[in-house]
Amino acid sequence: MRMTDNVVQYILSLLEAEHGSAEFRRNELAETMGCVPSQISYVISSRFTPEQGYLVESRRGGGGYIRITRVQRDAPTLLMHLVNSIGESLDRTTAGVILSNLAERKILSVRDAKLMATAVSDQALSAAAPDIRDNLRAGILKNLLMAAYSAT
Repeated sequence: MRMTDNVVQYILSLLEAEHGSAEFRRNELAETMGCVPSQISYVISSRFTPEQGYLVESRRGGGGYIRITRVQRDAPTLLMHLVNSIGESLDRTTAGVILSNLAERKILSVRDAKLMATAVSDQALSAAAPDIRDNLRAGILKNLLMAAYSAT
């Protein structure tokens, strides 16, 4: 398992143990995990975003901390939040993260998440010019999420 995945799993275990909210110091977590502090920052900025259902607060300085809170939303509210946050363009990696998080949180079934991932994959969009694929992917995923919303 990669270091990034180890850090993600560690933070998720903290969130689970603390009922959806975890507070820690970046340098101390880096020392515990055996990595550099910038790797902790990368994990937080890429894996614990509002689009993925997390609120991140930080305070710098000697007594500084990072607090990550899992936003508890019902399925329809979360789906609408995602639709509104996607924007005009969406890369394949971000689409995959969104869908895997929805499956992990049981907002979508694993089957539905895989079907949606296939629909927005580079292979499915191969007939489109490469410079418009991310725009098409965003539109398609928004519509699929709206369909999932109306089914809830």
